[in-house]
Amino acid sequence: MAELGGEAAPQVVAGEGVLSVDGGLAQVLPGGGLPRRAVTQVSDTPALVVELLDRVAGKGGTVGVIGWPELSYAGMSAGALERVIAVPEPGIEDLTVAGVLAEGLDLVVLRTRTELRLSPVRARPLLARLRKGNAALAAVNVAVPSPALRISGQVAQFHGIGRGTGRIRGIDVRVRATAKGWPGATATLTLGTGPVREAVVERHLKAVP
Repeated sequence: MAELGGEAAPQVVAGEGVLSVDGGLAQVLPGGGLPRRAVTQVSDTPALVVELLDRVAGKGGTVGVIGWPELSYAGMSAGALERVIAVPEPGIEDLTVAGVLAEGLDLVVLRTRTELRLSPVRARPLLARLRKGNAALAAVNVAVPSPALRISGQVAQFHGIGRGTGRIRGIDVRVRATAKGWPGATATLTLGTGPVREAVVERHLKAVP
């Protein structure tokens, strides 16, 4: 069921500059993944972040999570969990830790409890280390000047809740991705053990003269 508001991501073949993400999420990401050696701002949506981690680690990539002690990894496969490096309490050195991990991992998630806006001067050391490595950096609650991509997620619906049933088996997350020079794409992604994971891409209805 298509809805108004958004269009499919451009069909670009993923290359060395893109960390590919399989599944329905790839439909809303330019090139089907996250830009390497660059920052992607991601909303504070745990289900969306865990999906990113699972997709990357499930294909053999190494991922790191910094500053998110309460994040649940229950949605990840056992094989993917073995490729996660978690630094739940980095203290005041969170940016430094992120830079170190970015030099050796495929995906680094940096999250702060409250919103943090980095000035160009403060962001420079982190971005320099990011460019030295090959990682994609997903920043949650951290704003950097001119991020390469922005992704937001909002829980739209729960599956598995009904009469006599109290267990959530899956959720629908409405995902929106935008980038400079690109109008963006939106899709509803089903996550969990209920319905098969899929994405319903929303497209613009263009006016016809």
